[in-house]
Amino acid sequence: MPKLIFIIDKNKCSMLNEQDLGQLRARGISEEEISQQVGYFENGFPWMALEKSATVGDGIIRFSEVELADFVSLFEQERSALSILKMVPASGAATRMFKSLFEHLTTGESNKESRLFFEKIQEFAFYPALKKWITSSDGETEVLSRLLSSPGLEYGILPKGLLEFHAYETGARTPFEEHLVEAALYASDGALARLHFTVSPEHRSRFEALAARLIPVWEAHFGIRYELSFSEQKPSTDTVAVNMDNTLFRESDGSLLFRPAGHGALLENLNDLQADVIFIKNIDNVVPDSLKDSTILYKKALGGLLVSILAKTESLASQLRANPSEELIAEALVFMGTYLGYVPSSDFQQVFLADQVDVLLSVLARPTRVCGVVKNTGEPGGGPFWCPDETGNLSLQLVESAQVDMNNPGQKELFAGSTHFNPVDLVCAPRGLDLLAFRDMATGFITEKTKDGRGLKAQELPGLWNGAMAYWNTVFVEVPLETFNPVKTVIDLLRDAHQNNG
Repeated sequence: MPKLIFIIDKNKCSMLNEQDLGQLRARGISEEEISQQVGYFENGFPWMALEKSATVGDGIIRFSEVELADFVSLFEQERSALSILKMVPASGAATRMFKSLFEHLTTGESNKESRLFFEKIQEFAFYPALKKWITSSDGETEVLSRLLSSPGLEYGILPKGLLEFHAYETGARTPFEEHLVEAALYASDGALARLHFTVSPEHRSRFEALAARLIPVWEAHFGIRYELSFSEQKPSTDTVAVNMDNTLFRESDGSLLFRPAGHGALLENLNDLQADVIFIKNIDNVVPDSLKDSTILYKKALGGLLVSILAKTESLASQLRANPSEELIAEALVFMGTYLGYVPSSDFQQVFLADQVDVLLSVLARPTRVCGVVKNTGEPGGGPFWCPDETGNLSLQLVESAQVDMNNPGQKELFAGSTHFNPVDLVCAPRGLDLLAFRDMATGFITEKTKDGRGLKAQELPGLWNGAMAYWNTVFVEVPLETFNPVKTVIDLLRDAHQNNG
């Protein structure tokens, strides 16, 4: 009989045997992490407390035309001296993008989206590639099979980054290629464009092969050099699954079941990157060249604002260390409330000046991010809010609906009344810090899944731009809605933003 090892957590035990410990060692997961995860399954995650929505003038900056031009100019002036990187989470499969087409393929019956798909099929950028796999006599199910499965384009199992999104006279482009183009236009120092893609292991070779083919083309076009790197979600970030009664879920062979822990797991990947400025943007939020101008303009402006904030942050920290005064503290508080998303609790005014300085210096030393937000048009997802911490300090946070107690009428009303939406448009300054130290582990998610017909609970780590950045300095900037063009379903590719008519 295997030796049992007990982990004590709040007077409750979960049993790990030697086989389990071997699994943990292989993944680089500690017993303490498993204990913490089981504790969250047992007790749940606390709800986020919303104080108020971030609005223009109160947590959200809206650039005037002059400010927009000035911040773009500042970024242009400073970028040659900066180490700049663009990070693109690109591991997600496109399966959900084709949900309606899979339903048609499985049932043999059309639905609203599949009918529109066939009506407009020639307008998709991937249609020329699909034509090579079908004949004029093929019916709809044969066409869908060649699109989604093998033999065929295999779009039902590939990641979005490898699908042909946009048509050009020179051929169709994938989101991966569009991000290469974007990087040259704003995420470079003028001579070098560095990009990092997080990918799934089974598709990494395809990304690398595509990069090898495309990089010489775009290096010649832009007269710059590209530096690409790839990483995969670390096994150490996977979380253990439990049964519905919170006991450890075991496979038929007795082994523990681990599951990927959502995009929050990519904080480890981000933490490994070295750069002064890191742009983060989702893989599917790209547009053809004819519509890129607004994106490029605002990306540079966000970068310029970040550079400006960092300069002021360093200046204030230096002055506070050298010659603190009530006047300087007052100046720092105004700056923090406007550009760092931090307002201390009322207790701050009751402590000695030296202690106030220590608090301010600790905040000024945090990693910093500028986040673009768009006007709320009813998209599902998170938004910008002022939230109190356990001691009453207010900070700006991106909050998802799953983090809010919707049974609380006041909190539900606050969330529903948010004026802006998070399109995942970040410009970050890690500042050489250990980013894991600025994560709030109590902001994860629990979901219910099935495995082999058995119900289970799964756990996601704090989201990359949510709880994973809970203790970053944050400012929100309103960006134009046309800079947010995600592709959630295949039909989204028929929208004007993805039809290259320019």
